[in-house]
Amino acid sequence: MRVAIIHDWLYTVGGAERVLAAMLRCFPDADLHCLFDLLPQEDRRKLGYETSKTSFLQRMPGIATKHRMYLPLMPIAIEQFDLSAYDVIISSSFAVAKGVLTGPDQLHLTYVHSPMRYAWDLQHQYLRESGVARGLKGILARTLLHHMRLWDTRTGNGPDAYMTNSHFVARRIRKIYGREARVIAPPVSVPAQCPQVAKQRYFFTASRLVPYKNVHMIVEAFRSLPDEKLIVAGEGPELGRLRGLAGANVEFVGYRKDAELRRLMGSARAFLFAAEEDFGIVPVEAQGEGTPVLALGRGGARETIVTTGPARTGLFFDSPEPEAIAATVRRFIATEHTFRPEACHRNAQRFETRRFEEAFSAFVRQQQGEFGRDLDRARAQPLPAEDVVRSAPSPAVAL
Repeated sequence: MRVAIIHDWLYTVGGAERVLAAMLRCFPDADLHCLFDLLPQEDRRKLGYETSKTSFLQRMPGIATKHRMYLPLMPIAIEQFDLSAYDVIISSSFAVAKGVLTGPDQLHLTYVHSPMRYAWDLQHQYLRESGVARGLKGILARTLLHHMRLWDTRTGNGPDAYMTNSHFVARRIRKIYGREARVIAPPVSVPAQCPQVAKQRYFFTASRLVPYKNVHMIVEAFRSLPDEKLIVAGEGPELGRLRGLAGANVEFVGYRKDAELRRLMGSARAFLFAAEEDFGIVPVEAQGEGTPVLALGRGGARETIVTTGPARTGLFFDSPEPEAIAATVRRFIATEHTFRPEACHRNAQRFETRRFEEAFSAFVRQQQGEFGRDLDRARAQPLPAEDVVRSAPSPAVAL
């Protein structure tokens, strides 16, 4: 069996790329295709590949910094990959990868991290945050996203089976494509044993500092909690604004490598998370370090944080507003003694890397078996005689 794996693009290592790395561990001989690949060789080796096959977008000017400008060309680019030599195609899709062209004798399985959120239910938020909600730019952007939705819907029937990272995204897939998706939570690196770390007197949050992560709401919340300390890890275009909003009890520590990030997580009283994510790997990592999570009660967080019973691992706030976040911090402080690091760690183990690889491999094998049996049955069935007669070319008529 020749296997091709299709990933949208590679220029940074995030949650989708961790899933890709696990896929490559399951199929180490697979050929990797993507629209463009800008990763240094060190990151490529960490993900488990040396080279990838890219589209014409790889050579376009400004692709490293302005790749969203090429969104109108991405459907065309993904359709140009010739995958006719492969038996199994696995697409890892958060934009257009699921739209690759495959034949009736090829098995196409897709892991949809999310349909294009900026083209669907988050379109209005995306336009506001990009500054193109009004005027001529707004008209052009809305027209482009309309056509992207048409293409995205048309290609929804291409894959033979869907996988996704959460029941939240599975509902989005059902609404948009009318397809059911097998939920296989993404791989999370969780320590084998619960870390024994002394808790210190601070709360912690970490993410890329962009508007939709709502870190500014967390920072504002701590202005009404002057006796509590907040540490913020991460970099991004919001950093200057956040420094202006912060009180003296907020410390920014910038980018931190994984080991230092885990240490900060493990020593924190609680981890704060105010974004609506499809799954949310970082809150699970925090629980893996034995730290409870205070999170926005929407999206994938509702499936990874336990808020009831003796083994609860966090609390939810209903809206990403400073008042709601501050109230949840106070509620946590009042019941802090009831949260146990062992319960947090045990909950995170549900999502550790080995479980993803086992579930993913089993699903692919199951689909291969069913597809192969269906293909064998179809090839063994002769065309009915009346259909042969009906489809035969008509004899020439002498005039």
